[in-house]
Amino acid sequence: MKTSLRASAALAVVAALLVGLSSSPAIAVSSLPGSAAASVAPTAAGSKAFDKKAKSLTNPKSAWVVVNKQRPLKPKSYAPTDLVTVPVAHVNPPKLRKSASAAVVAMFAAFTKETGLKMQSQSAYRSYSSQKSVYAGWVKKLGQKGADKTSARPGFSEHQTGLAIDISAKPAKCTLKACFADTKQGKWLAKNAWKYGFILRYPKWLTKTTGYEFEPWHYRFVGKGLSKEMHRTGEKTLESFFDLGQAPDYKK
Repeated sequence: MKTSLRASAALAVVAALLVGLSSSPAIAVSSLPGSAAASVAPTAAGSKAFDKKAKSLTNPKSAWVVVNKQRPLKPKSYAPTDLVTVPVAHVNPPKLRKSASAAVVAMFAAFTKETGLKMQSQSAYRSYSSQKSVYAGWVKKLGQKGADKTSARPGFSEHQTGLAIDISAKPAKCTLKACFADTKQGKWLAKNAWKYGFILRYPKWLTKTTGYEFEPWHYRFVGKGLSKEMHRTGEKTLESFFDLGQAPDYKK
């Protein structure tokens, strides 16, 4: 008799759990006793898990290539073969890879439509030789230690990938300065760039991870899939998202 009562009680618990599932699909399958769990396993409702290995992190042709002080371009003299002129307002004539260019055009247009204001390209693709000249200028101005916090050495620059762009306000305001983050352009980009496949590459307070000081004007095209996933997870850098470790300085 006692055995029968225990069995009835167990069935009642299972029945209650099954009823609960209809109004609370988040109940863990593992909470159901015995074989009942297998029979009522909820169907996965979410999308497929993001595949972090879908694209190369080392091939310079990849939209996901990670370039930092620990990860130079290979070869260091790499030059994209699909560069196009970006048809947006600019200070220096911008060129980017075709996919990044289209995304910039869409993003700039959206900003102007929403705000009535304008942005412009300050700098985009730079070749190995151009980066060599830029870096030398910073070294002359700040010394090598100071330059390394602000500018990449040739062969280590995101601008050389054809996927990075420095953006400024039009008319100019806080150009290439931290205060750009407080402009309407800077605030809009920080909130919306991910929708167009871009990430803020050098966020505030993460110099030890990226190797560079806060640059609210420097945006990197990675494609909408990755930018959306980084936005969803709250990951701020490519280094942290892909578990690559910090890149505070160049290898000795």
